[in-house]
Amino acid sequence: MKPVLNRRQFLGMLVSLGLSPGMGWAAPQPETPSTIGAAWRGPNPGDPYFAGTLIADWSAATLRIGYRVRLPTRPHGLVAEADGGLLAVGVRPGAWLLRSDGGGRIVRQYRVEDEAGACRLNGHAVVARGGEVIYTTETDRRSGAGRIGVRDGRTLEKIDQWDSGGVDPHQAICDRDGTLLVANGGVPRDAADRKFGLDTMDSSLVRLAAANGRPLDQWRLGDPRLSMRHLAWSQGGDDRPCLGIALQAEHDDPARRAAAPVLAVLADDRLIVPAVAGDGSGYAGDVAAAWQGGFVVSSNQSGTAQFWHPARAGLLSPVVKLKETAALATWSAPDGSTGIVVATSLGLVRWHPVVPPVFLHWPEPMALDNHWVLIA
Repeated sequence: MKPVLNRRQFLGMLVSLGLSPGMGWAAPQPETPSTIGAAWRGPNPGDPYFAGTLIADWSAATLRIGYRVRLPTRPHGLVAEADGGLLAVGVRPGAWLLRSDGGGRIVRQYRVEDEAGACRLNGHAVVARGGEVIYTTETDRRSGAGRIGVRDGRTLEKIDQWDSGGVDPHQAICDRDGTLLVANGGVPRDAADRKFGLDTMDSSLVRLAAANGRPLDQWRLGDPRLSMRHLAWSQGGDDRPCLGIALQAEHDDPARRAAAPVLAVLADDRLIVPAVAGDGSGYAGDVAAAWQGGFVVSSNQSGTAQFWHPARAGLLSPVVKLKETAALATWSAPDGSTGIVVATSLGLVRWHPVVPPVFLHWPEPMALDNHWVLIA
């Protein structure tokens, strides 16, 4: 594993940012283990998929499986639920939702194929209205139009359906006022999920009313070949949240694709691309809130996780360099400040700007999927 930024490097970066570290590098103290909801398969492409929990014991420097549930096909997005369980969403094909409780028992498995409509899931779900409703991003298989499935939070059955305001909606996230923000990736796909007509791409971020899905706002980037995919909120010291958006470039020219940015930010209703430099692949697989209002974006294609901070908006700083760097989740240090747990090919990396990094090997040979989530 290539080392993340060491103490001296990061403290130097803090000075360049005009920031104070906020805490010293004290001797390690016993820490409460973290439970991480994850999805994975075995090391070989044909191995079965599972969702479950990984228990990271930071003090003992061990990582073990809490429980695992076998899945019908490949999963993608995960939602942590109030009872400590997980809601997993299928993708390619997006044909199922599966809920397990905190003890690893399957309590609901729902087949989208059994619904009257002709939609497939696009891999993500978000819980709203105190758990009463679950929104899923979907595509109408007949027309290719983007949809938001409005589902009963208990049964997972579809009770309403809205237009997503574009095509290829990937991830959605709720704002503090209850409205829904949707990243329409803008990539046309056929029934077999193959991309086509990339010269017609129209990616946008759309805000929908919570009551009826009515479109309220829409934002686009200047480059139509940048697909907006994943979303995360981060909040700085001024209590103003900003939205990080992971970008995936779809340019025909490999050089343009490699040079493309990987992060956009929505702040004060302005959508910007703060850091022109990307990751050398033009592919951000995940984004998560990070220290003091920043974000970390990951790329399994370039094997990097990079830190962005609003005080130095044009800079992306590598914090992890390891093959298959993908899933991100926000981790809270004992003092309440924000760090990140990162899934890589060899194991878990925990990164925090002023706490020494931790690396834990996988408990058995396993390939993590794109996303995971900390469970309270």
